[in-house]
Amino acid sequence: MPVTGQRVVRRALGRRLTKLRVANGKSRREVAEAKLGISEPTLHRIETGKVPVTGANVRALCWLYGADQSVTDALAELALGTSREEWWDGSPVIPDWFKLYVGLEASASKICTYDGEIIPGELQTEQYALAVFGAEQPRDDEAVHRHVKLRMQRQRALLARAPQLVTVLGEGALTRPVGGKTVLDGQIEHLRRTAKRDNVEIRVLPFTVGAHAAMAGAFRILDFDDPDDPDVVYLESHVGALYLEEEHEVAEYRRVFDLVSRASVPLENF
Repeated sequence: MPVTGQRVVRRALGRRLTKLRVANGKSRREVAEAKLGISEPTLHRIETGKVPVTGANVRALCWLYGADQSVTDALAELALGTSREEWWDGSPVIPDWFKLYVGLEASASKICTYDGEIIPGELQTEQYALAVFGAEQPRDDEAVHRHVKLRMQRQRALLARAPQLVTVLGEGALTRPVGGKTVLDGQIEHLRRTAKRDNVEIRVLPFTVGAHAAMAGAFRILDFDDPDDPDVVYLESHVGALYLEEEHEVAEYRRVFDLVSRASVPLENF
């Protein structure tokens, strides 16, 4: 699956260039001293995926690192995507800290989600989403409808691409009357229909389980087929998000997800 969105492409290219530099035994300072026109701070921003990258800079770095022509051409081609916008990149409604997630979501081969309080955005009905955004009491009522429209657009794109989706919901997410009983009933019916897709699994963690491993809060794990694109744990707050990529961090969240998954039951049995 190709990487999608300028922020994700920058992330992928930065990792590949870092890997080449380290394999070549060079520090960032040594690269800056090679007179390629790339300063040490600029190289840091390139390698951490913070800025667009030109094909010329990629070819210069590959030359310095001794990369063969096929690798050089592939990375120069990837550089073109570091400034190419997807629909979410130019949206003023989507916060910058969430745009990276949307790009990651659009490239992930598998997404595992735990949420004890709310139905995840990719599984929400429009009426449920309106109630969720409305509860935040935004100053601009039109903002609610813009957010919901974008959420539905993101949902359609994700379900059309059909990565593997595994969701564990706390019982509270299925009993809290978000939007009222009619809206909640419609939401649950939507979940039951969606769970019939071959790529979707929805499970429920009942209250009767008592204490469980994920009581610290909601999280999601995104897996990628490309070994150069590390798996990510995504944690969201009201003002930003945290992206965890270290192997031990991802492994711990996988362990927690496995525990709550084993303690849960399929939606159709709830």
